[in-house]
Amino acid sequence: MARDPQGALIALNRFGFGARGGASGDLMNAASDPRGFVKAELARPNGALLELPGLQATPVLAEAVFAYQDEVKRAREAAAKSDASPEQPGQARNPPATGADLPMASPSPAAPQAASLSPQAGEAAPAMQAVQAKPQPQQPPNVVQKTFRTEALARLQRAVLADCGVTERLVAFWSNHFCISAGKGELARMWAGAFEREAIRPHVLGRFADMLKAVEQHPAMLFFLDNQESLGPDSRAGQNRKRGLNENLAREIMELHTLGVGGGYTQEDVTSLARIITGWSFAGRNSRNAAPGSFVFNANAHQPGPQTLLGKVYPDDGVAQGEAALADIARHPSTAKFIATKLARHFVADDPPPALVARLEAVFKTHDGDLRAVTSALIDADEAWSAPLTKIRSPYEFLIAGGRLLSRVPEDPGFYLNALNTLGQPLWAPAGPNGFADTNAMWAAPEGMKLRLDLSAQLASRLGNNLDPRDMLELVAGDAASADTRRTIERAEQRQQARALLLMSPEFQRR
Repeated sequence: MARDPQGALIALNRFGFGARGGASGDLMNAASDPRGFVKAELARPNGALLELPGLQATPVLAEAVFAYQDEVKRAREAAAKSDASPEQPGQARNPPATGADLPMASPSPAAPQAASLSPQAGEAAPAMQAVQAKPQPQQPPNVVQKTFRTEALARLQRAVLADCGVTERLVAFWSNHFCISAGKGELARMWAGAFEREAIRPHVLGRFADMLKAVEQHPAMLFFLDNQESLGPDSRAGQNRKRGLNENLAREIMELHTLGVGGGYTQEDVTSLARIITGWSFAGRNSRNAAPGSFVFNANAHQPGPQTLLGKVYPDDGVAQGEAALADIARHPSTAKFIATKLARHFVADDPPPALVARLEAVFKTHDGDLRAVTSALIDADEAWSAPLTKIRSPYEFLIAGGRLLSRVPEDPGFYLNALNTLGQPLWAPAGPNGFADTNAMWAAPEGMKLRLDLSAQLASRLGNNLDPRDMLELVAGDAASADTRRTIERAEQRQQARALLLMSPEFQRR
């Protein structure tokens, strides 16, 4: 069989995370059968699951964070009690410090253009502390920080080690589609990785309806969009607390998760769905009927009575009312079109070919939302292989591609987490429920490319001078590398500069 170097580049860049360095032979393996190389990863049973020692279930993490919060509360109360305790007889009160008594603070250095990428970086910077006479010892990371970093490292390692990476690309796509934000609070940060492992990964090659149900009933999503605060106005809890609906989750289910804007729903449909899913919540720290951090249906908060949604009446049968509504929305024609468009836009082009979208939409409908069938149809589509590589890799894709080329398994997530913050795509922390944008306009801005160049220089410095940039180009693109890229690398004054230019080349940056 004739080798197809351009097809290999498309297989690895468009559908995966790029070729691995070292002796992986990824480009050569893909060149013999590009489509088969990509689809082979889809055939692996449970290939998307991430089950490792140290990765814990959401209820276990909930107990840990609640215990941590209780410990912090007790420490604060003890400190406040100590500060308020009366003086002992004969003990003199310290006089208030004046400006002359305070130690002089040294001037702060100017802020750098880009954040330092030390392995310990990646967490939010602490608030400025009051000037101390003696430096305080650095506090060890708390359970929330340690859990986030453990989850992040597991995700990064899986992506860097994957043969092609198409399954991990799907995980990242669906995690962004059904996004939460770790910035919501300690619970969201604690649960961000578990949410992806439990609600996204088991279903990326399963049925869309199953993923939709798992996502909307996961405590992380319920917390992120405040559904635990939504009370049916006529429910027992609503009457007692004089509170009503919170439509956040219902609106995002219809606008962002399924039907899409212009998908045929009205504001009344949003309100109806909000009524239907009242009572969908999670067990709190003092729950007696379920493990803290597990999904619960609170009948006392549920709006009683039948509800009409998208022209269909759903009888009041508790949690099943909402599950039936989600199942129907998952099969709605607008959902098929919305999902097909997003997948084609992510993998092929910002303005995907209409014929490709129509084909994926038809497969979604005829296969009852089978995402393996939809993904296979995308990989089989000629448009996916003939369209030029014009899309810019997202910061996450760029950094994972760099890690793969390094041929080093990440041992600490700090470099990646801090680099993602610098490039504007903090892990599991988009600014809103619509996730990170999936177009070139988001990632190809001049300032963003300048930051990528800075990071490319740092990555290049980690490779060492013994690696010839020309050999690296063969690993990345082989015969598909352009003459312009080859000349640019040849003309570089130093090897480190040539490696940085390689990381900024179209063959590396585009997919």
